[in-house]
Amino acid sequence: MQLLASSGPDVQVASQQVFSFHGIGITNSELYGWGIIALIIVLFIGAARKTKLMPGKGFVGLVEEGVNFVMQMVESAFSRPEVGRKYVPFFVTLFFFILFNNWSELTPVIGEAFHHGATPLFRPWTADLNATFAMGLITMGLVYYASVKESGGLRVYLRHFFVGSPKNPLYFVIGLLEMFTDLTRVISLSLRLYLNITIGMIVIDVFGYLGHIIAPVSALPFFLIEIFIGALQAYIFTILSVMYLAVAVNHAHDHNDLAHEEYLTEDSVTETIDAESLRVGAGGTPLPG
Repeated sequence: MQLLASSGPDVQVASQQVFSFHGIGITNSELYGWGIIALIIVLFIGAARKTKLMPGKGFVGLVEEGVNFVMQMVESAFSRPEVGRKYVPFFVTLFFFILFNNWSELTPVIGEAFHHGATPLFRPWTADLNATFAMGLITMGLVYYASVKESGGLRVYLRHFFVGSPKNPLYFVIGLLEMFTDLTRVISLSLRLYLNITIGMIVIDVFGYLGHIIAPVSALPFFLIEIFIGALQAYIFTILSVMYLAVAVNHAHDHNDLAHEEYLTEDSVTETIDAESLRVGAGGTPLPG
């Protein structure tokens, strides 16, 4: 974030390499992202130790409210809440990780505050397309794995893409289009998060430059907006990931329940009636004839 700037803002839409480690380039977004990860681990371990039966206050209370919010969001998305509870830890971690990284763009150390040579030392993790794409891959990888697992196999999972029999050419093409659209979710998740955070960072830099001496005042409205957008983007990324998983799992469970009901109503019913039983009335009294 560039406040009180005397020259035009140095707008960077991509992360830059700061140094290399054994031939592996380390970018400013990776460096700052690791720092945020370390901070999250320390803060949440401390919060976990202070958690009690009664609602906490301060940071502990905020964490508890955030966990409860994500838990309710996950459980309400699944037709069987007990299935959703198994994935609550992942989605809670995902939500807070994105939230903290989004809000990290608002700290004074971002941008022109510190340099390594001519390269800014720190850049938000979520303002790097490679980072958001990696999060999209990991998230959708878990979604696909859990969907197949909860559905009872790959064949059952693939069935939810087809509205009718795949033997019908029209339904088959529609199913293939649905599968292709499903694969593009990684791109949509990563691009949405990256563009919102990067554009927000650029807007704050530009208005900080335009304000000159009163840069904190000119950039303040956009600073406050970015607090809301950072939380909103963390919520959107998480809720979309939850819904992608829930739709596949719910469809598989509903299909299995329907098949089970058909089994009970058709195969389990005796098709023939003993002739002797027709001659026995209520209370065991034989019928005449």
